Amino acid sequence: MENELKYQAIKPDRSLADFVESFWLLQNQSDCNREVVVLPDGRVDLFFTQSATESFHVTLLGIQTQPGKAIIAPLRQTYAISFNPLAVQSVFQTNIVNLVDRATLLPPNFWNFSADDLNNFDSFCAKATNKIQSLLPLEVDNRKRTLFDLIYASNGAITIKELAAQSFWSRQQINRYFDQQFGLTAKAYCNIIRFRASFQHIKEGKLFPQQNFADQSHFIKEVKKLAGVSPKELLKNQNERFIQFSTLRPT
Repeated sequence: MENELKYQAIKPDRSLADFVESFWLLQNQSDCNREVVVLPDGRVDLFFTQSATESFHVTLLGIQTQPGKAIIAPLRQTYAISFNPLAVQSVFQTNIVNLVDRATLLPPNFWNFSADDLNNFDSFCAKATNKIQSLLPLEVDNRKRTLFDLIYASNGAITIKELAAQSFWSRQQINRYFDQQFGLTAKAYCNIIRFRASFQHIKEGKLFPQQNFADQSHFIKEVKKLAGVSPKELLKNQNERFIQFSTLRPT
């Protein structure tokens, strides 16, 4: 993997911390296709990509609720921005209901980016940061900010009733917000975040619940539902096909 795929990620400026999870790059440095599986992780991804066989293009990927297979073309270079859902309405001025488990092509000049911006990762991050900062509202609904703060602080191990009590939204309002903006329920999103929080534990060989699952069987069931395989298969990561596991760094 290290000889074929190059991966690098950096955290955003503090001013973007509520909205951007990370900037990252992924390069297939070989002259062969690389088949991978992308696992649900609760992010909304914006990809800027080109390869030896593909012209520069921009893709927006919505929240995934199931594993997705992908092929990384030879010599493909992707610079990406992973957004927290809180950013979607402000940054894209729309909802992403129709992008659950789907991606859509954006105009090739989106945000005035071009193939030349894929020559230097630091410059790309700086340009993207400036653009996102220019799009953010002066104020953000504190209920929404609190809602996501609670979900991430608990690694998704929180009930909708608890979210409602601490964010001062009703359960109906929370579920309507998730349904109308993101195309899934708040509970489904929390389950994805709890699943993502298990990645590092599974990679370290901890094949038992760490994130408030009811029991071992519930843990295995939830992992199979979101990954398509058991925790043991994720640990094996045969052919390093699970891309998030292959790029995990030691804690």
